[in-house]
Amino acid sequence: SLQWHDTASDRAPTRSTPPQDNNNTPDSGPFAMGYGRNPQPLSSCFVCMPADQIGVWECCSQYRGIVEPGCSFLQCNCCGICISVRGISTRVIENQCMCETKTKDNVFVQITVAVQQQPIRVNDGVYNAIYKLDDPNKQVASYVADVVRSEVPKMTMDQVFENKDAIAHAVSSKITEPMKNFGYNILQALVTNVEPDARVKQALNNVEAAVKDRMAEETRANAAHFVAVRKAEAEAESKALQGQGIAKQRGAIVDGLRESIGFQDGPTTAKAVSELLLITQYFDTLEKLSEGQATTIFIPHSVGGVADVASQIRNGILEASVAEGGK
Repeated sequence: SLQWHDTASDRAPTRSTPPQDNNNTPDSGPFAMGYGRNPQPLSSCFVCMPADQIGVWECCSQYRGIVEPGCSFLQCNCCGICISVRGISTRVIENQCMCETKTKDNVFVQITVAVQQQPIRVNDGVYNAIYKLDDPNKQVASYVADVVRSEVPKMTMDQVFENKDAIAHAVSSKITEPMKNFGYNILQALVTNVEPDARVKQALNNVEAAVKDRMAEETRANAAHFVAVRKAEAEAESKALQGQGIAKQRGAIVDGLRESIGFQDGPTTAKAVSELLLITQYFDTLEKLSEGQATTIFIPHSVGGVADVASQIRNGILEASVAEGGK
């Protein structure tokens, strides 16, 4: 507005700054930044609807038509009090709905469903979206809670996690047609979170930890069993090879003794070679006994008793053979 200041020095026009509106309601006027669901009076015959909104206009509180985005001439606005405008956003809105319910195995879970909704941009759709529902989000939340509390109690907790898509499909099927009657399209419904009670989660974690511990113990036991079996098989194979080596060693010793002494084949020769072999093993045993550190063993022994030693060893072998035959 222009105000004239009469002063003695000059008379210059100045523009007064309008008072700032600290309320959160959209600005009124033909170039308002946005409109809400409540009617906002216009002070002129034109309205400028934002690009992301669509609305309706009223004359003397009576519905007259749709207001598309952009600048529109409505009609003559007598005294700036006859025309009012309502508007809603045409953007896709994500409505987060949380609902607590009980599963088939008596576990309480809190389920979060994200519903993506958008107003229908046709005459009846805009009219219904503005005039039929006071709070569309609450209406959607009520539908979601009804579906979740009817579907989840049919499932166990594990099935709830596995069948989130089935729950989301049931929600979408339930609310799509009713919300169309209220002027909203339901684009998609998503189950974004399934949250059991904290104590239930802790119990499940403890059960899973116990199962993992048991599997680890079984694995360690199987590994120890495998090592023991392999060790026994290796030891048995080693003993077998060691026995074969000793047998070959003894055969070589016998052949060497026979060739070096010049024995002829016959019973007497075999007996003499056997006694010589036993005496040789006897001295080898004494040598191995003497190899230990700080080891003292007292054995009755004399040079003249070597034949007696061979006789004792031979008699022991024969007695063992007789005992084995008696069994």
